Amino acid sequence: MASKRLDAARFPVEAALVRAVMAAMSMLSMSAVRKVGHGFGRLMFWVDGSHRRIALENLARAFPSRSPAECRAIAKRMFAHFGSLVFELLRFNSLSPDEMRALMEVEGVERIHAAHAKGKGMFFVTGHFGYWEMQAITHPFHSPTIAVMARPLDNPKLHEWLEHLRTMTGNRVIYRQGALRKVLREVNANNAVAILIDQHIHTSEAVTVDYFGRPVSTTSALAALALRTGADVIPVFTLPLPGGRYRFIYDHPVEPPPADSPDPVREFTQRCTDVLEMYVRRNPELWLWMHRRWRAPESDAGRPEAQQPRAATNDTGDA
Repeated sequence: MASKRLDAARFPVEAALVRAVMAAMSMLSMSAVRKVGHGFGRLMFWVDGSHRRIALENLARAFPSRSPAECRAIAKRMFAHFGSLVFELLRFNSLSPDEMRALMEVEGVERIHAAHAKGKGMFFVTGHFGYWEMQAITHPFHSPTIAVMARPLDNPKLHEWLEHLRTMTGNRVIYRQGALRKVLREVNANNAVAILIDQHIHTSEAVTVDYFGRPVSTTSALAALALRTGADVIPVFTLPLPGGRYRFIYDHPVEPPPADSPDPVREFTQRCTDVLEMYVRRNPELWLWMHRRWRAPESDAGRPEAQQPRAATNDTGDA
């Protein structure tokens, strides 16, 4: 009961603050908004001690050959990046379609068209990397609209605003309730569904794969659905460009495992995770290191592969 009263008091304040920042950002260019966001993120590096500690711990585990000073520098840049992500997302609310188009540089559209030509739909796989929200919002400017998998925000006002932002160019949002039926309906209609695979999962659908040489509990839904439908799985990533612009990348489809694979869902999930890891190694400051990604995978706690990490790979950022 006390928690509900606290939320009732907190939610309107959060919404009012977001509206105020949104109004202020609407008067700035995207280049200026990015600079303001970077400044806010750097401030949060010093203010948010708990997430700073998580990020530094994760970076030390992922990059054992890098010094504490190097990991700290990456963490600072990561906080700056996510500050810019939030502020630029708020600015997107007031951009016109032509203004959004002017910010885009797209690579790999032909892979989307090739997947649509097969008539089996497709999945876009990514993580909390770069500017994933902007890539989804602007996707309909060069290809058919998509559906994005998402979790509702706790604050109903902010949830309403974010859903409006995600759907204002024609996209659809799929939430967990009834998700399987909705996803299959989209894919059967030759549409694309975007899924993030870099969050810790503790439900029965989890599988254990390796990420930076350590076991992580990951959703099996993407691989299971792709194998069931025959839909292509296309990794998507967004990199920042100068002037507040973006480079949207649609990479080569992930090869499914061979027919005789002893565990095709796990192997397919690992292949998708490997692509994400490759991008994170190249641009570590663009991934959400403040999330507790490496936790004991509850569903696989007794498996040998859940206890023994893969041999460490090169952590210099090379592919």
